[in-house]
Amino acid sequence: MHRRKLLAVSLSTAVVGALGVLGITNASAAALDPALPPGGNFDLAIWQLQLPVGSPGKPDTISPAQLKTYSNPAYFWTDKNDGSMTFWAPEKGVTTPNSNYARSELREMNRDGSAANWSLAGNHTLSAQLRIPSVTKNVCVGQVHLGTGGSSTKPLLELYYRPNGDIYLGTENSPDGGQTLHKVGNVALGVKWTYVINVTGNKINLTVNGSKTTYTIPSSFNPYKQYFKAGSYNQSSSESTSNGAKVKFYSLTVSHG
Repeated sequence: MHRRKLLAVSLSTAVVGALGVLGITNASAAALDPALPPGGNFDLAIWQLQLPVGSPGKPDTISPAQLKTYSNPAYFWTDKNDGSMTFWAPEKGVTTPNSNYARSELREMNRDGSAANWSLAGNHTLSAQLRIPSVTKNVCVGQVHLGTGGSSTKPLLELYYRPNGDIYLGTENSPDGGQTLHKVGNVALGVKWTYVINVTGNKINLTVNGSKTTYTIPSSFNPYKQYFKAGSYNQSSSESTSNGAKVKFYSLTVSHG
């Protein structure tokens, strides 16, 4: 038992040290146990999982309490080789009423089980280390989504990954819609990378593999609260259940200040 604990600490230290050498210090990394469900390696008490199955317009969801032990061999599981929390979203699947695309994606919650719904006035950070081994056209791997405050069902921002390795940030022009794309990096398919999405006041601060960019949030978003999302939100649709996007997370943390 002692040997196993020491090994886990050594592995974690080695990974964190390697990230530091690369200039990637804002996304935590730790040793993952391939034998555990995702909730055994990650703090999923602040997340609800949405799956690409269910009834039309109403995808199945898994509560934070259920996520402690939940896994799904088709859409959400622990990789038996590296312990990563793995999401699969096919091109054909059940979608929400406001989207044409299926997803296997986490939605931020509060620890009391209520839906997260935070103000732009604070300091809010979503950090992740991940890799995408397969994607058909485009996949969203992180979002800040609008909560209460108006009738819009749009995201404030979406972080996209494409098969050629290009990473784009999509910032919404207003709650009424329209998105502006910003290329923020390139990482080869299957290679690990990190992102840190920070929202504070009227600024979006995005860091991809240690490279930071900043964007101003239009004042039209001021009435709205927000929440984070992360996972595989596939951005293409067809009649295929074998084409889609697979996303593997090695760390995923949220902080509010």
